[in-house]
Amino acid sequence: MARYLHLLKADTPALAPAVIGQAAPDATVTVVMLDGSAPPTLPPGARLLRLGEGLDHAGLLDLIFESDHVISW
Repeated sequence: MARYLHLLKADTPALAPAVIGQAAPDATVTVVMLDGSAPPTLPPGARLLRLGEGLDHAGLLDLIFESDHVISW
């Protein structure tokens, strides 16, 4: 099972939600908001985390190394 990590911020392109939604059905998708902006519409089952709100930089680094694919928008 592939693990995708998407790192988003306020100026994320409009294409991001469509790309995030194209993950394989058995893939794990995690989206991390790097700033206080509102998240885009996410596909069902995607996990949403916010840096600074329950996720610190050490936790983010762990997520990066645990993931098979890391996409920074």
